[in-house]
Amino acid sequence: MYSKKRNLLFLVNAHAGKEAIRTPFLAVMNTFVKAGYQPTVYITQRSGELPELTAREAGEYDLVVCSGGDGTLNETINGLMRLEHPPVLGYIPAGTTNDFAMSLCLPHNIETAAKVAVTGTTIAVDVGRFGEDYFSYVAAFGAFTDVPYATSQEAKNILGKLAYALEVAQRLGNLPSYRIRLEHDGGVIEDEILIGLVSNSSSVAGFPLGKWIDISMNDGLLEVTLIRKPPMLIELTRVINTLLIGELDEELIYSVKTKKLRITCDTPIPWTLDGEYGGSRRAVDIENVHQALRINVPAEQLEMKKLKGILHD
Repeated sequence: MYSKKRNLLFLVNAHAGKEAIRTPFLAVMNTFVKAGYQPTVYITQRSGELPELTAREAGEYDLVVCSGGDGTLNETINGLMRLEHPPVLGYIPAGTTNDFAMSLCLPHNIETAAKVAVTGTTIAVDVGRFGEDYFSYVAAFGAFTDVPYATSQEAKNILGKLAYALEVAQRLGNLPSYRIRLEHDGGVIEDEILIGLVSNSSSVAGFPLGKWIDISMNDGLLEVTLIRKPPMLIELTRVINTLLIGELDEELIYSVKTKKLRITCDTPIPWTLDGEYGGSRRAVDIENVHQALRINVPAEQLEMKKLKGILHD
């Protein structure tokens, strides 16, 4: 006698990360079936289609698994957040940087990640709300933050992270900055900002976030990092070194934790949400949606994350 199969919706971006999912696809499907799931597969046809599809279909499934990069994950989460009772999410990272997966120690190997997606330990993590949209790990503006979506998928497939570096190198002589007003739970900041990050992650763009931030992914708070525009371009190296070393330079960096914030500017600011274009706005309200997303993670990594404070009980 066979036990009743549970339903699994598998959302696949086949072009992400040098098309990494193609070769192990059958092995991934076999992993799902062995875990007791009956998978339904949807291969994405265009950017931006997953929020509506996920919101429409996911409520009928016991588990949703998505495979792709940070953009694919963002679209899937935006669909799940429209549901009153969203199912658990499994994530197979197959993109170029995979920041969210890095924060949760999800495996790089596709087949191992597939096993975690269906048999891992379920935890609840925070999600950021950006106006009417959502992000899993970062809302960003300013210099270089549009590089992930401005770099062509073809270049990323061929060159990987080197494609990002080449895009950055072309911009060094013309960096935008914005005079902003940040209202947060603890006060107000007004300054000329080169880079702004509102995050719920231990890394952004593949780089670990600074040691100065008390990072947690499910404490109900967002980490805000604002990097001031240096008075001279030659000091840009100081900014880069600060980011790489991960130590707080109080002359350059504002760092706050807050549940809610509002950012305003006299000119429209182009934003990125999880590496995808998030629109241009003069004002936006951002807040933490506490433990809104249930996701499967490796059980052996869970206690380590708790010890480091990245996850709370």
